[in-house]
Amino acid sequence: MNKSELIDAIAASADIPKATAGKALDAVIESVTEALKTGDSVVLVGFGTFSVKDRAARVGRNPQTGKPINIEAAKIPGFKAGKALKDAVN
Repeated sequence: MNKSELIDAIAASADIPKATAGKALDAVIESVTEALKTGDSVVLVGFGTFSVKDRAARVGRNPQTGKPINIEAAKIPGFKAGKALKDAVN
């Protein structure tokens, strides 16, 4: 499912116009992004938790030459599924 299909599903489920569903989805995505930028986590009970994880610096390899390269430390977004979502999938 891509973003436009998700917007269609939201519009049909909530019985609202597609434009409104698109704005709502964009607002949710923007809100989650802003919370993660500030280091907060977003907990949606039953669905899951979005959080920021720290990835340590490490040494990798260039696949073409095999030479070692330094990979810098980074912060990455993470998602952990909630129990209700896990149960629904299984």
